[in-house]
Amino acid sequence: MATMHKNSIKEAQRYLDNAKEILSKNAGKDGAYYTDKKYVKLAGHAAWSGVLVALDGSFKVKENKPKGRRVDFKDYLQAVGKVDKKLPSYLSNAYETLHLVLGYDGNLNYKVVQSGIEEAKNIIDIASKYYKETA
Repeated sequence: MATMHKNSIKEAQRYLDNAKEILSKNAGKDGAYYTDKKYVKLAGHAAWSGVLVALDGSFKVKENKPKGRRVDFKDYLQAVGKVDKKLPSYLSNAYETLHLVLGYDGNLNYKVVQSGIEEAKNIIDIASKYYKETA
């Protein structure tokens, strides 16, 4: 079993920083669009992974799942909805933008990409309010 990073919020921020670096160094930009779909997809996956790391650390989603069952998106929605009534809609937006539109589709629109990155940042910031560091 993989060990959880001591501070999942810092780790989530690292994922988000990696996504930004991928975009700035590799995705290329021509006007209002990125030019390399491969790197937009990688950035979308990295940012989405950061969101999940933050939620796992703050809301113990993986720790509270039934044994032998993989965590799915509904588990995250339920976990965050118990604590913050607005967070499920933010999470749904981030899922659609980061995981689907960027991660799978590789949408090259700069504004769409930046909106997804901002959504990830907002969720990580909210998760940090509920985070309790463990030894």
